[in-house]
Amino acid sequence: MPALAADAPSGAHDVADAPQRLVVLTDIEADPDDTQSLIRLFLYSNEIDIEGLVATTSTHKRSSPMPESIRRLVDGYAKVRPNLTTHDRGYPDADRLRQVIAEGVPVYGMEGVGPGKDTAGSDLIIRALERPDPRPLWVSVWGGANTLAQALHTLKRTRTPEELDRLIAKLRIYTISDQDDAGIWLRREFPGVFYIVTPGDNYGVATWNAINRVIDGIDNATISNAWVAQNIQQGHGPLGALYPDVVWGLEGDTPAFLHLIPNGLNHPERPDWGGWGGRYRLYTPSGDTMLNGRNHGPETRPIWTNAIDAYGPPERAEYGRAVRDTAPRYRDALVSLWRWRDDFQNDFAARMDWTVKPYAEANHPPEVVLGQPRQLTVKSGQGVALSARGSSDPDGDSLGFHWFWYPEAGDFEGDLPQLSNGDTVWIEAPRVTKPVDLHVILRVDDKGTPSLARYARTVLRVEP
Repeated sequence: MPALAADAPSGAHDVADAPQRLVVLTDIEADPDDTQSLIRLFLYSNEIDIEGLVATTSTHKRSSPMPESIRRLVDGYAKVRPNLTTHDRGYPDADRLRQVIAEGVPVYGMEGVGPGKDTAGSDLIIRALERPDPRPLWVSVWGGANTLAQALHTLKRTRTPEELDRLIAKLRIYTISDQDDAGIWLRREFPGVFYIVTPGDNYGVATWNAINRVIDGIDNATISNAWVAQNIQQGHGPLGALYPDVVWGLEGDTPAFLHLIPNGLNHPERPDWGGWGGRYRLYTPSGDTMLNGRNHGPETRPIWTNAIDAYGPPERAEYGRAVRDTAPRYRDALVSLWRWRDDFQNDFAARMDWTVKPYAEANHPPEVVLGQPRQLTVKSGQGVALSARGSSDPDGDSLGFHWFWYPEAGDFEGDLPQLSNGDTVWIEAPRVTKPVDLHVILRVDDKGTPSLARYARTVLRVEP
């Protein structure tokens, strides 16, 4: 993975800001959540370059991939695209999406990997990898991974080692746990590939599970069936009408692309920095990988996997200081995703409004502008002012500002003071005896309906 140092030039963030390339592998119809996630994804197709929509199998649907179900959703998107383009002209034509629909092999897992088992889906992945595009290619695996495994199996047989290494270096994989045995094979056969996963099929401990986990002690309204009905399904045109009720869990596949949305917080190349899709560390997990009751042994290499955040939801005060930080009350891997949940759910609701409302009647996210570089080097004990006074809102809404530390994204161990909730903040760097990185997050929200948030991240390198 390309390393991004805290003192890297600001241009290093261009990777995070540019539209990411994406191929989706989906076991659609195994569970309604794939349909839910595809509908959300289409609403971000102005900011994510969708290069493949591949119907696959999984442990939950071991045969008969269903590309026709993807086509049905694209038809729904086609009906609302004209209105979406009044909010952003970047939404692709529906025919462009239809052209990248493909199908994987209609068998389970590694039964579908080997000589002569190429499919339209695996061929699509190969073409996307070989396209002369300098950006990485993300493969978002919502079911089984055998279509991706077949693509790499073919490349290994038909390309030189040097060419294979070059293509592998472009690949970024995020799988929703392991839903067939092909993902386990991939991680062992290609130890250098960038891979985000909570391995095995113990979904309850997987970071992605936080998207629909009801958390004691917080407001879970934005994942309720009533919220979904009001903000997504009813009164939101033909695309909203296609959004199915929850059967097992709400949008369990969406975390596989949330980190690709350019919101000022996400940095796809740095899973350890955290964002809407959760936070992950690069290490070799302990214990064995279990799938369908079978022990596949320990992981053999470092992967991007669960990272623990400590978090206390900030308080919105009725009087006085508008936003007050609280002491951490929750500490686990799921925290790293659900801490942003209200923000990305409100963002989804606003985009569903875009499918039916004119621009003047819908809400749009604020535009955050920092008055200084996003990487700064300061000396131990030195003070520095950060400003976002140039930020604005396209709808003319009033803005709120909340600066806070993200300790787990950096490497400073120690107490840090609460920061302000104005458009500027004064920070005094802590006293250190060795260089450390500190991540300062600015969350800017508007007072529109629904309230929308965008962010800016400043990485402070503090030197003795």
